[in-house]
Amino acid sequence: MNIDTIKSVYFVGAGGIGMSALVRYFLSLGKEVAGYDRTASDLTERLNSEGASIHYEDNVELIPLTCRDREHTLVVYTPAVPQDHAELTWLREQGFEIQKRAQVLGTITRSRRGLCVAGTHGKTTTSSMAAHLIHQSHVGATAFLGGISQNYGTNLLLTEKSDYVVIEADEYDRSFHQLTPHISIITSTDPDHLDIYGTPEAYWESFEQYTSLIQPDGALIIHEGLEITPQVKEGVQTYTYSRDRGDFHASNVRIGGGEIIFDFVHPEGTIKDIQLGVPLSVNIDNGIAAMAMAWMCGVTETELREGMASFRGVERRFDFKLKTDKKVYLSDYAHHPAEIRQSARSIRELYEGRKVTAIFQPHLYSRTQDFYHEFAESLSLFDEVILTDIYPARELPIPGVTSQLIYDNLAPTVEKRLISKTEVTDFVSANKERIEILVTLGAGDIENYASTIAEILKR
Repeated sequence: MNIDTIKSVYFVGAGGIGMSALVRYFLSLGKEVAGYDRTASDLTERLNSEGASIHYEDNVELIPLTCRDREHTLVVYTPAVPQDHAELTWLREQGFEIQKRAQVLGTITRSRRGLCVAGTHGKTTTSSMAAHLIHQSHVGATAFLGGISQNYGTNLLLTEKSDYVVIEADEYDRSFHQLTPHISIITSTDPDHLDIYGTPEAYWESFEQYTSLIQPDGALIIHEGLEITPQVKEGVQTYTYSRDRGDFHASNVRIGGGEIIFDFVHPEGTIKDIQLGVPLSVNIDNGIAAMAMAWMCGVTETELREGMASFRGVERRFDFKLKTDKKVYLSDYAHHPAEIRQSARSIRELYEGRKVTAIFQPHLYSRTQDFYHEFAESLSLFDEVILTDIYPARELPIPGVTSQLIYDNLAPTVEKRLISKTEVTDFVSANKERIEILVTLGAGDIENYASTIAEILKR
């Protein structure tokens, strides 16, 4: 199906962060857009106010007439939706063109120059940073982001300046194999989604296959030391990056006074005094990768420097909800042991000597089963750990797999407690006097409590 000829688009699972960017994209093209999501949210309500028609009951009768013409309607679904979903089943039986979100993004990358960011972690911040650098420059870029940009208040950026499009390349369900990148960054390859891949080796092989999809006139920007051997086509330039070595790296790093400043070294020289708008040590690596991509697209030295300083981050990625001399509260999407370890180290670096409490909602039974030892090790970097019940997302329970597995393996020096997620705000309220630095961690619905937690701590 040609995107130009379709008249309407129906989304099954419209409220996901990745899906909602496509909802906004098709609205911007003037298409009729409707869809289903399991529950209402701030995001779905915003989509409705922007022109979409989203409902929250799995009922075929609620599919609007504008989306019942199979010759001119594209159906987009997310793998998180069960295969026995009534609406999806009916749409299949009626012969509609049905594509995964990744397939639609793949079509877009084949009609434009795709700037794709892949990796177990870091991809949302890095892609958002790269999108901001290029979008605010004379070059310009469209972007489909995996989070809400703090600079723009949306996960979709549009431009008519260029045919560059920034896309977060998701490895779940091998979705990124649908893409055809022009330039790609790979930030990390710590094994994840073993419910899909089975083994770390299969996970790494999937990334290697992804590198083979880069267009021959394109480039790969890969972090130093990853467990993969790129399989790029002839004509693809391969560059390495990291904080302190590689074709792109930092030098003269200065951390202090709430600021991080460094010099950006690229293959043709050095750009001095890059200031991080979100001054976290992990953003040195993320920033180097983003600047490397933007530099290769023609963003100037002045634009790079201004863009890095003005970057405000992404919602739920080390997102400060409260920041005073006495109390600090931040929300972080970290849901993999490596991400939690990095989050803990960043907080320790910023608030050396202060007590840090983490409330963690594990995400997926399968991930907990595969990595509960590693989760316990990472969480033990905090002073106090509060564990909630597992957020199941798309999964059914696995016998014997609960948050207790992580709890039992935490270091003996850690203060710890098991609670249900509904007790989170009560815990904060009861302990607000002694809480100094608080972080809520996880990719589930614990974010729903963030505003209440911030209000409690303010009081």
